[in-house]
Amino acid sequence: MRAAIFDKQGFENLQVKDNIQNPKISDYDVLIRVVVAGINPIDYYVISGYRTIQYQQQENDPKRLNKKAPLTSELPVKPLPHIPGAEFAGVIEKKGLRVRNLKEGDRVVIYNRLFDNNCEMCVNGNEMLCRNGGLISVNNDGGFSEYVCLPEKNVFKIPDNINWNTSVSLPVSGLTAFHALKEAQLKFNEFLLIFGASGNTGMFAVQLGKRMGSKVIAISRKKWVKAECGADYLISDYNHIIDKVKEITDEKMADVVISSLGKDTWRNSFSCTGINGRWISFGTLTGSNVELNIQELYSKQLKLIGSTGGNRADLRKLIEYVSYSSKISNPLKIKVWKRFNLEDIDKAFESLIDKEREGRVLLDINKE
Repeated sequence: MRAAIFDKQGFENLQVKDNIQNPKISDYDVLIRVVVAGINPIDYYVISGYRTIQYQQQENDPKRLNKKAPLTSELPVKPLPHIPGAEFAGVIEKKGLRVRNLKEGDRVVIYNRLFDNNCEMCVNGNEMLCRNGGLISVNNDGGFSEYVCLPEKNVFKIPDNINWNTSVSLPVSGLTAFHALKEAQLKFNEFLLIFGASGNTGMFAVQLGKRMGSKVIAISRKKWVKAECGADYLISDYNHIIDKVKEITDEKMADVVISSLGKDTWRNSFSCTGINGRWISFGTLTGSNVELNIQELYSKQLKLIGSTGGNRADLRKLIEYVSYSSKISNPLKIKVWKRFNLEDIDKAFESLIDKEREGRVLLDINKE
């Protein structure tokens, strides 16, 4: 089969090969023919070995992928050689003898957390926090390949009224945003402030926040975040974010703030969190070390929340909701900027870090 693969981290080592052995399934597994895969920051981290986006300065082209990995990987992966790809969807090609709830020909998405189903976290429904778990594409091979083999417990059927662009976005981008809003206990009529609103998770957070009855303030220079995703307010002036939020909220500031971009947005996002508000994060795109004003934290009775992925129950609810939204002619909108074939995977990652990016970047692996 064809697959994007590397024998050691660093983009200069990523190759597309067509002689990779097809995965073999056991009795409890399914073989998935991958139709489409999403380009996600986690894939960048897996390939590069960095946990933040690293650029390489080039003449007439100031920001390009840093090809070389760090001397010591910030995100070790296994096995090596390794196939990345954390977010993918496809069609079941073959199933194991003991697979009960899926059949050949089913359109499916994957739950990309590895879990043992035995520890207390899993037993309590928190598979994403499994003490012996990991991530598909980090702790095993991912979906940048024609075929993937996974246990039935990691595979979810998708209804025919959910298209591939939306389907592939559910396991990471959609689930992350949905779970974060649940953890933040977003309530009707609250102000929800979203940094990175035009990103993969951001466009989900905007739309889901609106459907939960909140007043959404999006931080983005992309006008489509308001026009297409439905944000109530759009702040495009990054130099006056705090003043704009004060104006919109009558100086009360936001009840819930999503800030998944890391240290570069920390100060503004923290200052925009109102009294008794909740600040929540699930990413560190620009770095993870920040300085915290503890007095402001306790005097405003703020809650800082970390959120990671979501559990299988969340994914099932999200699939059901997205399907229902389509049935009532109110589907979630997934804006796709560019699509590439597997052979152009380097161009796909260049597009991921492009500041002009206008939506998702996808890889077309196989025809349906």
